[in-house]
Amino acid sequence: MPNISLNEENFYFLPVASVCQSPAITCSPELGLVEMARLMTNGNISGIVVVDHDMPVGIVTLRDLRNLIADSVNKIDTLTVREVMKTSLITIHTSDYLFKAIFLMAKHNIHRLVVVDEFDRLSGMITDTDLLRIQASSPLYLVQEIESAATIEQLRLINNKMTGMMQFAVKTNADAQSLIQLIAHFNDALTQRLIFILDSRHNVRLPLGAAFLAMGSEGREEQTLRTDQDNAIVFPDSFSHEQRGEALHFGEQIVSALESVGVPLCPGKMMANNPDWCHSLSEWKQLTERWIAMPGSNETVLFGVFQDLRVLHGEESLEEELRTHICECARRNSIFFPNMARNIARFKPPISIFGRLLVEKKGDQRGKLDLKKGGLFALTKGISLIALESDILGGTTWSKLERLQHLHLISDQDIETIRDAFSFLIKMRLEKQLIALSSGKEPDNFVDPLVLTEGERIQLRSALRGVDTLLNALNSHYQIDMIAR
Repeated sequence: MPNISLNEENFYFLPVASVCQSPAITCSPELGLVEMARLMTNGNISGIVVVDHDMPVGIVTLRDLRNLIADSVNKIDTLTVREVMKTSLITIHTSDYLFKAIFLMAKHNIHRLVVVDEFDRLSGMITDTDLLRIQASSPLYLVQEIESAATIEQLRLINNKMTGMMQFAVKTNADAQSLIQLIAHFNDALTQRLIFILDSRHNVRLPLGAAFLAMGSEGREEQTLRTDQDNAIVFPDSFSHEQRGEALHFGEQIVSALESVGVPLCPGKMMANNPDWCHSLSEWKQLTERWIAMPGSNETVLFGVFQDLRVLHGEESLEEELRTHICECARRNSIFFPNMARNIARFKPPISIFGRLLVEKKGDQRGKLDLKKGGLFALTKGISLIALESDILGGTTWSKLERLQHLHLISDQDIETIRDAFSFLIKMRLEKQLIALSSGKEPDNFVDPLVLTEGERIQLRSALRGVDTLLNALNSHYQIDMIAR
């Protein structure tokens, strides 16, 4: 399939093989009609393909049986499938696109097509119900559902369809950036609708002048699946004690609502329901200045989450004011950048100098490697740090790389290597999480190299070397080796 970017029209260019029911329930042309009807009942199907020597030769549908009962009810127990089946089959190949399936069904006024492989052997069946099902998993359909949801419970049910939507999107062969942007768009729409429902149905709202912030991966619009909440509230210094209480109450309600629809709580409690993450503008400025001036291990973690802030709801001007303050503070504290770089450099990619993938030696994740700890963390934080030095805050890692490329702070070749590494690792993380969810397992950041194809292992090694490229750039730029331990 061609490598096409993700949009609603891509539905029509999915291959039939990705949608058809396989293997199809079949029967022999010599089977009695009563036995055939039992097969259809047991399989809960409305049409059965007749096969002779592995080749489809006919089809019988519920409509055929209905007409037969109306015309020849007394003969049913003596008839065979061969005598009633339709032999003028309308078939479609597994490699054909869905738009052809839609066209054939409309042209012949039928509800199902027999799917065959390149040798015209039966591969499966596709029905109009299958087409509706896959369309219902499309991004546009789900966003429309979100925008019309009236209750938190409805949003929870819609959020549960997220996995199906992403499986649909992955099948379009979309690039990593398009997939991640799709998740960000979905999550933003979900949160915005929750805020509307809290206001209209529960009389809970953020006081005018305050802002609800997304942080971390959500702030960068780079979430994959089941990412923890990272959010905060900022409000004007002029807020009264009562208004502060209303802001914190909103934080408690939105965090609880997000959890109820399936967005996990942050284990570190970096959320708007925590008074430590609900402050006035001046209080946030004081906190960030302290984190930057004294970048210890705890401060670097807190700053690393907060620096990717963006306003999801409320007063948007507060976002720019906080970002400007962060840039000014960072410029005034020269030791901040090398100390942050040294902390990032501790997260070495799990690959030896000879290209051997290094996996966990013990514990529940034995034999696996951590895509986040071993790659994505260093890439996102390292690029954010270099970008911050140039007063670049906000946006995705991809957008920061693009802006850094224009500034020539990193060579074009290294930029491409780092971009490819980030895109591969975040897409692999997403795909492995989808596989885990479809298998009834909890998604995580780990991957077992032994279950990867040889091509995937080669790409993974290349991506991890790309992480090394970034760490070397950090070391060269900030002279990390010269910092006193």
